[in-house]
Amino acid sequence: MSLTQYYTATTLDGFIADPDNSLDWLFTRQREDDGPQNYGDFIAAVGALAMGSTTYEWILDHEFAGKEPADWKWPYEIPCWVFTHRQLPVVPDAAIEFTSADAATVHAAMVRAAGDRNVWIVGGGDLAGQFADAGLLDEVIISIAPVTLGAGAPLLPRRIELRLEELGRNGDFAAARYSVVRPS
Repeated sequence: MSLTQYYTATTLDGFIADPDNSLDWLFTRQREDDGPQNYGDFIAAVGALAMGSTTYEWILDHEFAGKEPADWKWPYEIPCWVFTHRQLPVVPDAAIEFTSADAATVHAAMVRAAGDRNVWIVGGGDLAGQFADAGLLDEVIISIAPVTLGAGAPLLPRRIELRLEELGRNGDFAAARYSVVRPS
């Protein structure tokens, strides 16, 4: 059975990006490629992913800056759904579907596409919250950086009850995996 997981990094004060949607704070920290909650092990178990338009545009700005669209290579080889209400640039030959449907409507297609692998909610926090609101989020996997921003894009801008399942250290990060506690 596949899990729907929100895998991300956050600052100690609970932000996934600064007020300018920058992740510069994230890339100044040490992490171990084979440490707890590492990306390689995580992505190997993912069969479909979802992201909001801000995350998608961040990837476009940072992966493809200065390149012609014909030279863009999407960093994921698995199906991706981008939640947006706007027209966004299209990455040629990428398995990306743009949608303005709600999370519950799209989730079934994502699970089918993932097969026996997991569904990754890449970002942002509000999108992960929409999946949680619909009772579809199973886990929150967080790398917590030793930095505070004071403002920015929140990790999860709503109340979600979680239970700690695993805790470790990966370089400068506290690595935690939580299961979502469903109301009884």
